[in-house]
Amino acid sequence: MNQKLLISVLICMVGISGFSQGMLLPIIAIIFENDGISSSLNGFHAASLYIGILLISPFMEAPLRKYGYKPLILFGGITVILSLALFPVWKSFWFWFALRFFIGIGDHTLHFATQTWITAISPSAKRGRNIAIYGLFFSLGFMVGPLMTKLLEINQSLPFIITSILSLLTWMTVFLIKNELPEQDESESTSFFGTLKRFTKVSRIAWVAFLLPFTFGVLESSLNSNFPVFALRSGIDLTAVSLIIPAFSGGTLLSQIPLGMLSDRFGRRKILLIILFSGFTVFTLAGIVSYSVIGLFICFLLGGMMVGSTFSLGISYMADLLPRNLLPAGNLLCSIFYSLGSIGGPFFGGLVIEYLQGGGNFFYLISIMLLLVFISLVLFKEKMPAPSL
Repeated sequence: MNQKLLISVLICMVGISGFSQGMLLPIIAIIFENDGISSSLNGFHAASLYIGILLISPFMEAPLRKYGYKPLILFGGITVILSLALFPVWKSFWFWFALRFFIGIGDHTLHFATQTWITAISPSAKRGRNIAIYGLFFSLGFMVGPLMTKLLEINQSLPFIITSILSLLTWMTVFLIKNELPEQDESESTSFFGTLKRFTKVSRIAWVAFLLPFTFGVLESSLNSNFPVFALRSGIDLTAVSLIIPAFSGGTLLSQIPLGMLSDRFGRRKILLIILFSGFTVFTLAGIVSYSVIGLFICFLLGGMMVGSTFSLGISYMADLLPRNLLPAGNLLCSIFYSLGSIGGPFFGGLVIEYLQGGGNFFYLISIMLLLVFISLVLFKEKMPAPSL
C-alpha cells in the first residue's frame, strides 16, 4: 500500500475528529451556562465523552487483532457522525449526555486504530516526527473547532449540522485505503483477560509514559470546558473566549513538529522534562494574570507551545519503551489515561471555579499537575528500549 496515502487519510481522520471535539466542548459549555446549569454539572456533562472512551477501551484490542484497522475506523467514524447529527433533534441534558457518550466510543475507536497504525508503521528514527504530524492535525482541528461558537448567535443547531457534514465527507476517504492487521505474538490470547494481562506487562515497563496523555486530557478538556465558564463569569466576552481558547492549539501547531524532531534527535525524555517544567511556569503565570484577556491569550499560546505536544510525545515515548507486539495494549492504555485526565479535568476544574475564590486557582491546579508529572519523569528509570523497527 502507498504509505503516503495511508498516512494522509489517517491524519485527515484525526483532524476532523479534533475539530468535532474542539467544537463540542465549548459549544455545550456555553449553552448550558446560558441555561443556568452549574459549572460542576457542566463539567460532569463534559466527562460523558470520556466515560465512553474509558468503558470501551478494554474491549478494543481483540477486534483490532481479529479484523484489522480499517473496520474499526469505519465504525468509529459513523458512530460520531450519527451522534453529531442527532444533537439538534432534542435539547435535553441527559439525551445530550448519551450522545456525548457515544461520540466518546466512536472517537476512541477511530483514534485507537489510527494511532496504533501510525506507531506500527513508523521507524524509531522518524517516530517522533510522524506522531507529531498526527498530533498536529488533531491540534489544528481542535483549534478551529471553538471558532464555531460564533454560530450560536445565528442558531444553536448550526455547529452540530456543519460538523456532522464535514465528518461524513472526511470519513468517506477511508475507502481509499486497504485494511491491515497489527503484528501479534501467536502465543498471546486475544481475549479480554489476555488484554488485561498485557496491560499489566505494559504498565510495568512504561507507566510514566501514560502520565503524558493523562496530562493532555486534563489540559484539553478543562481549558475548553471550564475556561469558558470562568471567562463568562469574569466578564470576558464571547468573542474574546473564542480567540483565547484556540491560542492553546495554535501554540501547539507552532511547536508540534519541531518538538517531535528534537525528540528524535536528543531523546524523548530530555525534551519532555523541558516542556513540562516550562508548562508549569506558564500556567502559574496564567493564574497571576487570570483576568487579563491579553495576558491569558499569551499564556494559552505559550502553554500550547510547551505542553500541547504531551500527547504525541507520550505516545512516541511509550512506543520507544515497548516491543512492537505490545503497541496495541500500550496505545489503549494511553487512551485510558487520556480519558481519566479528560474526566477529572472538567470535574475538578468546575469544583474549583464553583467553590474556591479567585480565578487564578483554576490555573494553579493545572500548574501543580504539570510539576508532579515532571517530578515523576525525573524519578523514572528507563528499562532497556524496545528494538528498533
